[in-house]
Amino acid sequence: MRKKWYFYTSLTVIIVFLSYSFKPLKLDTKEWFLRTNNDGAQYQFPSLKQEDYTSLNIPYTGNLFIAFKEAIGFRESQNKYKKVNSLGYLGKYQFGNQTLRSIGIHDTQKFLKSPKLQEKAFVALLSKNKSILRDVIEKYDGKVVNGILITESGILAAAHLGGAGSVKKYFRSNGKRYIKDAYGTSIQSYLKAFGGYDTSFIQPNVNAVVTL
Repeated sequence: MRKKWYFYTSLTVIIVFLSYSFKPLKLDTKEWFLRTNNDGAQYQFPSLKQEDYTSLNIPYTGNLFIAFKEAIGFRESQNKYKKVNSLGYLGKYQFGNQTLRSIGIHDTQKFLKSPKLQEKAFVALLSKNKSILRDVIEKYDGKVVNGILITESGILAAAHLGGAGSVKKYFRSNGKRYIKDAYGTSIQSYLKAFGGYDTSFIQPNVNAVVTL
């Protein structure tokens, strides 16, 4: 009888101990994103400002503009802002000197050292190309050319690769003309790879320049 008493008493003690051990902690409810000022800076993501994402290494998905630019950057340079390729193209988006001058950038060393400047340059070039290619976008957006569904983002990506003039030549041939860059990458491959992203907020402006 005494053994049973010891057994049940011990069992009760163990149950009480375990119940307190696994008692849930009282947690304060927080916003799902980080927003603090502990170190004198403020962090808040997502942000509506594109330049706030210049140093983030995140595998963006979906069809948002942030996904578009990160996908282009990865294809061009693996998102390396200081990359200079064998032909002298610069930065995350691999700009040529002539293209940089067309959007108001003349200091290539400053350009390489500034992620924010490179992001602004990318948007400025998109704006310029969207203006130059407005007729192409209106005519072909949503249509299938040479087996590829054409979209505005694909057209702008192709222009980034080969220039707006080359894109016009491609569509004038109804997709039959094979146009590629010095490394053998075709405009057609960019039309396909970067189609379907949302670039609607890019305002067409043939005189777009980067303001520092």
